Amino acid sequence: MELLRYLKKNKSTHAIFLLISFIQSILTMDKKLKSLTDLSKIKFENLAPDPVESKPLASDFQKQFLSAHFSNKGRAGKVVTLIKGFQGSNEALKSLAKTIKKEIKVGGTVKNGEILIQGSYRDQIMEILKAMGHDVKRVGG
Repeated sequence: MELLRYLKKNKSTHAIFLLISFIQSILTMDKKLKSLTDLSKIKFENLAPDPVESKPLASDFQKQFLSAHFSNKGRAGKVVTLIKGFQGSNEALKSLAKTIKKEIKVGGTVKNGEILIQGSYRDQIMEILKAMGHDVKRVGG
């Protein structure tokens, strides 16, 4: 009973469905379960995986004309990729930076209206931004 209350409280419909299927399978069995191997022989029918939610890369999309820079000045020799030229709100800029960081799996920040991505990822960032529909210009080396 505690398990049912927990499942209903968390509103996990897939888990509830699995539990109901499990109980139905046990009730239709001719003999008792004696071990875990007996449990593994139970056949579940009509099971479907959890639905996967897909999120768009950018929710508030406005086509931008951006420039991708490569810099190590003022950063103790550390290389960063700068994205300049974004026109829009600070929240939209942070959202774009978050998307880029998640796609490349690196750190970064937003400073002075620019996106700073740690490391030399200019080509990958340009591909991501172009896939999102932005115009991106490569600046420098």
